[in-house]
Amino acid sequence: MKAEFADQLVLLFLIEELGSLTAAGEALGLTAPAVSQRLARIERAWGAQLVVRGPRGAELTTAASALAEHGRRIDREVQDARASFPAYRQGLLRRLRVGAFQAAALHLLPPAMTALRHREPDVDLSVVDISSDEAVDLVVRGELDLAVLASWDTAPTVPPGLSLSALLEDPMVVAFADDHRLAASTRSIDLSSLRDEAWVVIRGGSAARAQFDRLTDEAGFEPRIRFETESYDVAQALVATGYGVALVSRMARRSDPQLAFRPVRHRRARRTVHTLRRTEGSPGGDVRGTGLAVAFEGLLRSAAADLA
Repeated sequence: MKAEFADQLVLLFLIEELGSLTAAGEALGLTAPAVSQRLARIERAWGAQLVVRGPRGAELTTAASALAEHGRRIDREVQDARASFPAYRQGLLRRLRVGAFQAAALHLLPPAMTALRHREPDVDLSVVDISSDEAVDLVVRGELDLAVLASWDTAPTVPPGLSLSALLEDPMVVAFADDHRLAASTRSIDLSSLRDEAWVVIRGGSAARAQFDRLTDEAGFEPRIRFETESYDVAQALVATGYGVALVSRMARRSDPQLAFRPVRHRRARRTVHTLRRTEGSPGGDVRGTGLAVAFEGLLRSAAADLA
């Protein structure tokens, strides 16, 4: 059924593009009667007149033009696939699919991508924004060749055939509004001194929240939670209003004059950034993709060293 709808949309696009049923039929290898029959079925399926025939050819109705735009995109994707497939078949195009959480995508990926472009200009690189929680599944299913993910306290367990490698340690810092009484100092701070503060925290159920709960418990207080969010960016935006403080990672800090940050005096107040990829020779892995993932992992490690 989906293929039938795609064919319908492409036919409408060709009628609009070429201006007649005959020309559209020739492009699809159909006779004029076959095009007319197909058009009649399309109009019955959509429940509306889609084409107006006139002395100067065929014109689409307004509704049909909207459908034809979808057909245009389908036709373009098909043409792109036909054009690029021979190169894939001959091994001329090498594909690398990378996923990363937001802070890593902002700070680690750009220098690594730039280096890759200069070293391997023929690589077909794609990048997707992911959460750390979904990274393992995406690599297992083969949707990503390499993922950059974060863990708090405990590294994730990965199945055989995958390689998890620590990239850098990302210390946690406390975010304050710039006019907060503790904002002026740059010295590290003990969380116990913040027992009376209102807090903006990561929502419950996440590894980041579990670490926060552990740290405040070890500091001997139950935090007064004012806001919960899934994003360090949102947490910092709320902190900037002056309604609370937040624990965020150093790499996730926003450049905002309304914010100030102080390091936390606790050796386990940190998250670890990892790379995850298939091991070389693992079942189901593409040899070229795995090799590129290894190379890109090295470039990410160089970028991470610059951040340390």
